[in-house]
Amino acid sequence: MRGVVRIVLFLVLLVGSAYAPRSARAWGKPVPGPCADGVLPHGALSRICIPSSGWNGDLVVWAHGYVDFTQPISFYHLSLPDGTYLPDLVQQLGFAFATTSYRQNGLAVLEGVEDIRELVKAFRASKGAPPHTYLVGVSEGGLITALLAERSPNLFSGALAAAGPIGDFRKQLDYISDFHVLFDYFFPNILPPWNMEHMRIPKDVIANWDSVYVPKITAAITANPSAASQLIRASKAAIGPGDPSSVTSTILHVMWYNVFGNNDAVAKLGGNPYDNQGRWYSGSDDDLSLNRSVARFRADRAVLAHVDHYQTSGRLTIPLVTMHTTRDEIIPFWHEILYAGKVHTSGHGRWTPIPVERYGHSNFRTNEAILGLGVLILQVAGQKMEPLPEQLGVDQMRSAFVRFH
Repeated sequence: MRGVVRIVLFLVLLVGSAYAPRSARAWGKPVPGPCADGVLPHGALSRICIPSSGWNGDLVVWAHGYVDFTQPISFYHLSLPDGTYLPDLVQQLGFAFATTSYRQNGLAVLEGVEDIRELVKAFRASKGAPPHTYLVGVSEGGLITALLAERSPNLFSGALAAAGPIGDFRKQLDYISDFHVLFDYFFPNILPPWNMEHMRIPKDVIANWDSVYVPKITAAITANPSAASQLIRASKAAIGPGDPSSVTSTILHVMWYNVFGNNDAVAKLGGNPYDNQGRWYSGSDDDLSLNRSVARFRADRAVLAHVDHYQTSGRLTIPLVTMHTTRDEIIPFWHEILYAGKVHTSGHGRWTPIPVERYGHSNFRTNEAILGLGVLILQVAGQKMEPLPEQLGVDQMRSAFVRFH
């Protein structure tokens, strides 16, 4: 099945888009141009880059992922894991590129939705309305992308959401917090306890995470691999097949999101959204003891109503393509399954999922990024796909994309 999926998806790079302007096709290889930075109405930074030659007239808007609240407002996640610089890649494919910092870091989903809307309006005010505007986002930006595809279809031709918590935002919050309470059970006294009344991570843990707590956690995992294995099984977190080191990576990665995201989320949501009062955990060597002893929290009910604003509906009137690694340890692949249920229930779904069989959050390669955008453009154009050789290098894919778009 994997080979079939790859063949079917790669062929969009040879089909291209029938609606691309003829002049754009004749211009030759696009050349990235300089970027112009600005400030949006609510304080978010903006960056707009237009090819100095070979612009096809269309726009790709980028929604970045989660940035912890301790970091300065800036432009983030502009490079793929292999080092490919997204503004250049997008322009080399013939598109203009635009992105925003968002007006705040930490939990910024709803604010990010508004900032992306402002970004598109700013682009149109200065450059005119593009024939097509494609929204692409990753992780937290993936959720922002899906919400905008559902709620602001007038602004976009289509959207590509990668590794986003699009299935159920509350379940994502629960997954991260569940991992912390399970960690504390299997590895007691490594971290100071949460404040049970206000569900706060101690400031000392945040300030000294890398210097003190990462070494302590790593040493504890090495000393007690059985406990680490039980934590992975009970949390249902993903690890890399045949890669023992991924156990440590998963534990550190998921715990980081809880440590750096918990207090910020509680403050912005207006209280504690996490409730595990009735949760039954399984997968340990002694589930009865685990469920008797694990810490329990009760959500603030008023906060759960606010969490509903972060939930997707599955109602789509423009194409939405989603990409997700099947072994994502931070935002699990089951979000794709839950979103499939929403699309089916809504009866209004123009949704194309692309699973990528790999371990790691947002762990996509350059050819896969081009692939996802190609599938989206194909969906927007309404074209059919044809057979394609299974192996294509990044340079071949980039050339094919530019040539046929």
